[in-house]
Amino acid sequence: MLGLREYLQSYHSCPGIEIVEWEKQEGIVDVPPRDLPEILSYCLGMRPRPIWLTHVVNDERQLGRGFCLYLVLHFPGMDFSLTLGAKGINDEFPSLAKIFPALNWSEREAQDLFGLHAVGHPDPRSLVLHPGWTKGFHPLRKDYKTGEEGKNFKRAPLVFPEMHGDGIFQVPVGPIHAGIIEPGHFRFYAIGEPVLHLEAQLFYTHKGIEKLVEGRNIEDGLRIIERVCGVCALSHGLAYCEAVEKLANVEVSRSVLLWRTILAELERAYNHIGDIGNMCAGVGFAIGNANGSQSKEKLQRLNLKFFGHRFLRGMVVPGGVKSILNSKDCQTLLSQLLEIAKDFEEWVPLLLHHDGFRQRAVTTGVLKSESAVEMGVTGPAARASGIANDWRELHAHLLYPELNVQSMVEQEGDCWSRLVVRVKEARESFRFLQTLLDEGMTESEGKSETSNPFSSRKLRPWQPAWGCVESPRGTDVVWIMVDEEAKIYRCRIRSASYANWPAVPLTVPGNIVPDFPLINKSFELCYSCCDR
Repeated sequence: MLGLREYLQSYHSCPGIEIVEWEKQEGIVDVPPRDLPEILSYCLGMRPRPIWLTHVVNDERQLGRGFCLYLVLHFPGMDFSLTLGAKGINDEFPSLAKIFPALNWSEREAQDLFGLHAVGHPDPRSLVLHPGWTKGFHPLRKDYKTGEEGKNFKRAPLVFPEMHGDGIFQVPVGPIHAGIIEPGHFRFYAIGEPVLHLEAQLFYTHKGIEKLVEGRNIEDGLRIIERVCGVCALSHGLAYCEAVEKLANVEVSRSVLLWRTILAELERAYNHIGDIGNMCAGVGFAIGNANGSQSKEKLQRLNLKFFGHRFLRGMVVPGGVKSILNSKDCQTLLSQLLEIAKDFEEWVPLLLHHDGFRQRAVTTGVLKSESAVEMGVTGPAARASGIANDWRELHAHLLYPELNVQSMVEQEGDCWSRLVVRVKEARESFRFLQTLLDEGMTESEGKSETSNPFSSRKLRPWQPAWGCVESPRGTDVVWIMVDEEAKIYRCRIRSASYANWPAVPLTVPGNIVPDFPLINKSFELCYSCCDR
């Protein structure tokens, strides 16, 4: 097989192809929309198989480019990321979902929010816009004026696929749930308790964040992006800053990398431990749930005490971090983290060796490795299915190369495997934090903040850039383009939860209805990330 660059340069059926940029770790190639399926097929045939990072549609008609589509892939074997850009789209574009099912949702979203037609899409139903919106309501078009959203909306019932046969019935769950969670509707098709099929309907509280940030300056955009959800507040902000720093051609200092890595691992630790407790809640294992909740609360109180926010919001800024701890506070934080780590090691064996819990979790909610690959699953859910994809290991960023990150991989793809991956990664985070804070004690003497000079006026206009961070759920990607005044023209947020949600219904058939709370909590995905 030809090398990637050689293949693109020799693509004779596409004389309009243009290699816009090709650097050591990143390339941008413009291709005619009609040739996207063939080029994507070639890329997916490479080994190791590339990883999907994000899929963006952008209205660039005022620039004379029509609608544009950007598909970002990362090639692990080369540590190289490629953006395939297709310009000049008018009303339709060729669907890639049959070639790569991971793009199913993002293409349906493009139909809803931009009014474009994904030709050949296997499931062209509306995704984001529930029934009741008027024809022509496409809010991410540049000519759409906000403020008129609710005037012509007429509530209509959701329509789900029909399934007929002796003894088949439907079990509707949600969108309002007993717990304090956001809305999502799950429609089970079952015979007795065994589930035949599951339909999941999200996007009940779509917030229009990507429209909200249009025209904002970089600082205001960061404050909004950090509030997409609570789980990945730090990760979203960090991915956003990395994208902005690419546009500004800013390289941050080692000190900034150190403290960003510390913050990222603090976010991972409190989420993983909380998720372990939530899995116990899914089977009514009260003591496991209580221990997980208590440890998570302790970790979030440390975040508040030392960094000013339970979710670590406001800590990352373009070019740096807001502040760093002095040596004494580093020592105190590390001491308290080690106490929590010790407590974790005292209660987590109760879960791992509890026969009743194992019987509920082992072989339940299996996500097959091949399905995870095709659906673009990321994070602990992918690693529990035997896929060794961890952005901290795949791509040299922050200080992770020095920490020698190794993917915590399990093979069975069931609820138990997803639990074990989180346990291993929580332990790893505590080890990383000890190493990082030891260095922090030395380098923070006499410093109170660390930031590189940054000016939004130096941002490259009308060029795409993206940042990617391994959040507790998996890879979070923020794609951004600014205008000549350094105002946000388009910002696309692809969270790990958005990537993983379509795979959840694949894990339910063959299980019984009461297993769903455990299966759902073993993925522990965020609704808010989808409702952006």
